[in-house]
Formats: sequence, C-alpha cells, structure tokens
Amino acid sequence: MDITVVRGDITTQPVDAIVTAANEQLRGGGGVDGAVHRAAGPELLQACRPLAPCPPGSAVVTPAFKLAPVKWVIHAVGPIYSGPEDADVLMSAYRASLARADEVGAVSVAFPAISTGVYGFPTGDAAVVSVEAVKTAPTSVSAVVLVAFGDAMAQLWEDALRGHVRGA
Repeated sequence: MDITVVRGDITTQPVDAIVTAANEQLRGGGGVDGAVHRAAGPELLQACRPLAPCPPGSAVVTPAFKLAPVKWVIHAVGPIYSGPEDADVLMSAYRASLARADEVGAVSVAFPAISTGVYGFPTGDAAVVSVEAVKTAPTSVSAVVLVAFGDAMAQLWEDALRGHVRGA
C-alpha cells in the first residue's frame, strides 16, 4: 500500500473515498466533519440519519454527493480521549474505515487525523496509532492519503511513517 502525507483540505483530495471524523449521531459538526458536510451538500446529512448511531471505533459509508470526483464518504467515529486505553478504539476506527472502503470497492482513501480536534486525542500518539492501523489492516485499498490540516500533524505523520515516535 502506498501511504502519503499531504497538508491541505480533505474535501479536495482526488481519491475514491474520504474519511470524516464523525460524531456518534452522524450529524455533521465542526472541524473536518463540518467541512465535509458543507462540501457534500445537505443530501449527506439525509443519508446519515438512518445509519446513526455509530459507536466509537466504528465507521459507516455513504455516497459523496457533491464531492466529485470522490465517490464515497466514510464516517469514522473515534474516541473522546480519556487516556492511553483509547488507542484501541482509535485503531478500530481506522481499520473499520478501510473495511468500509473495501465493501464499496474504493482503492484510494484520504484520512484526517481522527479524534485529534475537540475529542482531544494527543496528536503524536494519534499519528502513531493511525499509521500502525493503516499499515496492518487487511485491505484491498492500494493508496492512503493522510491529510493534515497543519504542518505539525503532517510532520508527526511523516515521523510515524519513518518509525520515529515523538510526543505531541
């Protein structure tokens, strides 16, 4: 699998599927999820309603609506950080996302840094967990793009991909 890191807007990535850091009710919100919902249009929220609730560590998939050329939005729910034990739930959210990508035949997927915004997961730890999850998940996805909103997260992902671990 080819894994790359870019700094930018996940809604503009030329991939088959983008992952959004969703809340359990799949209602949209702030940060990445709000941006994805705004770019996809109101149909995205309508498609999410019957799929909620989605527990932490899980993911569901919907069409991407106005996000062309993206075909799918994968709604991954990460943990609200309370301690290191949440790493397993975060890893599960990444792996569940790749499983949903496989179900719809997506071969390229863009991920944000799930749970690192208002959910408070330490960014350094999240970078390591996400890279491990993507590298070890059984999947047919051949290209993963890790989309960082800022330079700090991009550097943490680059370090994690090289096997260098450092704190947030």
